[in-house]
Amino acid sequence: MRLRELPLALPGLPAALDGVRIAHLSDFHLGVPSLGTRATERAFEWVAARAPDLVCITGDLVSRPAGQRTLDRLLERLGGTPYVVLGNHDFAISRDPFSQPVQLLEVGRGELLFDRAVEVDVRGVRVEIAGVDPRSWLAMRPSRFAPSGADFHLLLCHFPLALDYVPAGRWDLILSGHLHAGQIVLPYGRERRLLFAHLRAKYAQGVFRRGSTTMHVSPGLGTTFVPFRFFARPEATELVLRCA
Repeated sequence: MRLRELPLALPGLPAALDGVRIAHLSDFHLGVPSLGTRATERAFEWVAARAPDLVCITGDLVSRPAGQRTLDRLLERLGGTPYVVLGNHDFAISRDPFSQPVQLLEVGRGELLFDRAVEVDVRGVRVEIAGVDPRSWLAMRPSRFAPSGADFHLLLCHFPLALDYVPAGRWDLILSGHLHAGQIVLPYGRERRLLFAHLRAKYAQGVFRRGSTTMHVSPGLGTTFVPFRFFARPEATELVLRCA
């Protein structure tokens, strides 16, 4: 797996937030026997040791009820308040034959955001952190967030297509996951990749921009359908915000 520090230049970033570190974790799929469980354990150890300014977790945390006990144990390792949104697997909305019905409505530690925003102080700057409820997304009911007077606006949404649907300029940074960097991937040509699980994915992993909005899509840590990855390395990412 990869434990990665990623500098991220953001237009309009308040000067006081230059150098702020955000740990971005996603797609654990705990409860299913796979190498992803060990990757998730290592990721939490790494984040706890680095003590970033914010920890953000973007969904598909468990795939079986037994995974919630592991999740709560891992969350207890973190300092501060993790900010969490859920994904489709957290509500058993999946065709994965290895998953079992789950209804994850709370976490043992952290701020779980269901179509809700909070404002927090980071280095003296007011930061809005909002989270999309995956049930609203999948029912095609757009999540609506009231205007915020915060100085920086961060949206957590499991689904990376959020970048195409959010109002222009409303969010400075979006954090997403969902696609596991393709999970089963065939590299070909010069830096081209065929994603077998998501042949038409626009945003499989990495950094994308639309106007003044930047999005980071996590490769995630776990697996679905098959308990392994191929040319799609699991990753925990620490984003280091920089003034553009």
